Amino acid sequence: MNQFSSIESVFSAFESLQVLIIGDVMIDSYLWGKSTRISPEAPVPIVNVLKREIRMGGAANVALNVQAMGATPLLCSVIGDDKDGGDLLRLMEEKGLSVEGMVQSPERVTTIKHRIIAGAQQLLRVDSEIEYNLAEHEERHLEERYLKLLAKADVVIFEDYDKGLFSERNIQRFLQLANEQNIPSVVDPKKKNFLSYTGCTLFKPNLKELKEGLKLDFADESLPAFEEAVEELQHQLHTSQVLVTLSERGVFVADGAEKTYIEAHRRSISDVSGAGDTVISIAALCIALKASLPFVAGLSNLGGGLVCEQVGVVPVNKQKLLEEAKQIELFDKHEHRVTQ
Repeated sequence: MNQFSSIESVFSAFESLQVLIIGDVMIDSYLWGKSTRISPEAPVPIVNVLKREIRMGGAANVALNVQAMGATPLLCSVIGDDKDGGDLLRLMEEKGLSVEGMVQSPERVTTIKHRIIAGAQQLLRVDSEIEYNLAEHEERHLEERYLKLLAKADVVIFEDYDKGLFSERNIQRFLQLANEQNIPSVVDPKKKNFLSYTGCTLFKPNLKELKEGLKLDFADESLPAFEEAVEELQHQLHTSQVLVTLSERGVFVADGAEKTYIEAHRRSISDVSGAGDTVISIAALCIALKASLPFVAGLSNLGGGLVCEQVGVVPVNKQKLLEEAKQIELFDKHEHRVTQ
């Protein structure tokens, strides 16, 4: 296995990768305005609309982050056969993303999150969604699309938002199919199916999800209790590789018994929306290149922090990320463990 010669060569290698993203997709809707007075009808601000915008969200935003890093995203999901579903497919085509992995069902509603923002402050969010599991025929169509895309993929991302796409049964089926073809799998979990991803390559919860998923309660600052929880997670999922995002305290990775904490970098935080999507996207690309977990965590941590400087859900800026990685000499710290 030849080593990469520089951080630039790692970023260039991303461009050869194809990433299958299966998960809950949604539309992020924004109403931007200004507010200068309170309503006489109720103690709420009046927002004068300046701009409306819709963006791809959920697993679709993960696809945009993968694309922003230069790789080819292969998005696979089930959406409603409705106006919002049509808008999502149109947005995908406008971004140059293939829609061959998308299933439209008249029995489902496309998830949309409406955000009302005045200045840089989000005032309200209104969601339209359903959360019950897929019908048998919807699962069958989804598996057909998944199998077709899996044949092209270098890595699979499971992006779970608890909107009903995943069940214990189809998670195990999809993981089995990936493992049979030696394709690594990276999981961004939610509460309902938290312990269903047995045998995945890398599992990436945040601290809140870790505690909820294992039904544990400990102080965030208690490192012994936290590390014990990670060990329990490794045992239950039969996976050695775990990455936990710790918000303003950075990230933690465990590779078997090897543990690494990486501090967050100082940022001017505008909005944490979408940071997890960026982290999982970068992590998956690095896993596909067989990078060491400390390198995976370090680069993902940088990328997640960068998108927090922007308002709303936006993909990472690859050039800015490269510049920051060079500035802190991230590659030099882990060069001996980044191979191709």
